[in-house]
Amino acid sequence: MPACKNCNTEIDQNYCSNCGQPAVLKRIDAHYIAHEIEHILHFERGILFTVKELLIRPGENVRDFISENRSRLVKPVIFIIVTSLIYTVINHFFHIEDGYVKVGDTRSAATDAIFEWIANHYGYSNIMMGMFIALWAKIFFKKYNYNFFEILILLCFIMGMGMLIFTLFAIVQGITHISLVQAGGYVGVLYCAWAIGQFFDQRKVSSYFKALGAYILGMVTFFVISIIIGTVIDQVIKH
Repeated sequence: MPACKNCNTEIDQNYCSNCGQPAVLKRIDAHYIAHEIEHILHFERGILFTVKELLIRPGENVRDFISENRSRLVKPVIFIIVTSLIYTVINHFFHIEDGYVKVGDTRSAATDAIFEWIANHYGYSNIMMGMFIALWAKIFFKKYNYNFFEILILLCFIMGMGMLIFTLFAIVQGITHISLVQAGGYVGVLYCAWAIGQFFDQRKVSSYFKALGAYILGMVTFFVISIIIGTVIDQVIKH
């Protein structure tokens, strides 16, 4: 019997009984590409379904994803990367110079390079920013039984939705030529604060204020550390 090329288990059927790898891989063709796109975009367990659920009941759906059912929503890291990519494409398509976070000239070549990288890689930078927001959320909501990584998963979903909100404002700005991206940033932050507060305890008004504080402090911490790293790099280069 042939051995599985993934885990080396002997295969006596069409699929490996150990890891599920097909005994014979199909050729990559147009049907394969269409299936992969459908797998990402189809309604159940796809981006459209995930967007709808996160727009209506973000806290409830993320809690369900963490503790009960992880098949209904798109994987969180994929979600934030795809939504960030959508925002980046729309920004470039409409030639919008300012991102949802605008940082002026820092007079530091290394810091400017870091911020340029952030502006060109929103997916990865959002995940890193989410780590700092998660740390503050862990502090503010320490009595709740969620660890850092579970809160980070929450942030991936919520910040991904934030990117779609920024995208919507960018599209309207591109069509109307009215400066709206910064306003979209404020709306996105408010959505994130609402969603985070709903996740922890939607019955308490204080949850939403603590969520807003965690989000803002996380963003500030991320950018301050970026500036410090850039400044240190400049000083090392000069010496």
